[in-house]
Amino acid sequence: MSDSSLRPGAERRRQLRQERRADRLLNLWRLVVFSAMAGGLGYGLLTQGWTLRSPSQVEVSGSRLVSRDQVIQAAGLSFPQPLLALQPRQIIQTLSTALPVENVRVSRLMLPPRLRVELIDRSAVARAERRNKDGLEQGYVDRLGNWISLRQNLGVRLEGTQELRVVGWNERHRPALAKVLQERPAFGGKLQEIRFDPEGSLWLSTTDLGPVRLGPADGQLERRLAVAAHLNATLPGNLRGRRPQIVDLSDPDQPELSLTGFKPVTDPGPATAVRPRGGQ
Repeated sequence: MSDSSLRPGAERRRQLRQERRADRLLNLWRLVVFSAMAGGLGYGLLTQGWTLRSPSQVEVSGSRLVSRDQVIQAAGLSFPQPLLALQPRQIIQTLSTALPVENVRVSRLMLPPRLRVELIDRSAVARAERRNKDGLEQGYVDRLGNWISLRQNLGVRLEGTQELRVVGWNERHRPALAKVLQERPAFGGKLQEIRFDPEGSLWLSTTDLGPVRLGPADGQLERRLAVAAHLNATLPGNLRGRRPQIVDLSDPDQPELSLTGFKPVTDPGPATAVRPRGGQ
């Protein structure tokens, strides 16, 4: 085969390589142009479009106690403020700490640009006291067991706080306290005090039973609370009006009741298997 017969095919292949090279350069140029345009558009939206320019772009709902100005001040917002630069989780944490609210939700809305803050007011359900470095501090707790200082209480709703008192509040006791507060209706309004002693043992006091020792706030707490509520509701007739010295529910399957001059109950029933002690 002669060189003259190969020359047209080689020339064609050379032309195809040049065309592919030109196509790649053109596509690369298009990518650069489009990326620059997208970057410029994004920068423009961040700096000019998706920007909070005034407090009116902050929407606050759900609270009867907290105003928009309070939210803006507590969150440390200033204007103008790029919307995408705001971190909802950080704002939620800041507002939950600074404001008398139980729950906070924050969302960023783009069209039109605004920040939406949804709040649920905190309600004090009991008076409380705790020890700190300065001594004994008075305050309140909400239904989740969170501490509410007297300063925070200026804007908190009070729901029957004069009827119940929490003594020895500590952050590590909060889950157990929340559980007791959740079961409060089972005591029919007779629960007067919830107390944590220095060793961490949990005590209740009701109008009929007096002091009730529940023991440690462990996995048996729910069972002990159920027994305490049942015993409070089904106190034998011969004990009505005679408060026991102490009811010990450390072992919920064998409650112990101490009462001077108390005569043993013949058949207390399976849920209140009371074993009296002290002055039988």
